[in-house]
Amino acid sequence: MATRTPPRFVPTLTEVVQTGPAPLSPAIAVSQDQLAQRLLQRVDLALERRLRETIATVILEQTAALAPLLRDRIEVLVRDLVAQAVAEEIEARQRGSAPGV
Repeated sequence: MATRTPPRFVPTLTEVVQTGPAPLSPAIAVSQDQLAQRLLQRVDLALERRLRETIATVILEQTAALAPLLRDRIEVLVRDLVAQAVAEEIEARQRGSAPGV
């Protein structure tokens, strides 16, 4: 086997290439502050949405729990007001000051 001399301008590998993730180009690289800002924006949007959902759920639960109590109290209030109005009407008729009905 004859040994050949390579041509004068043949490129040769002069450094070891490590495999792994490609380094970020300057256009893609972001500073820690920029990254923190982006993360905070994402967290803020997600937090706002989840807070709205959670608050809506709690309000619905509390409303459902309050409805029977409110219904009972309103019923007592209406009964008292109707009883008072009837009593005043009867009293007014007994005094003869009520207009004819």
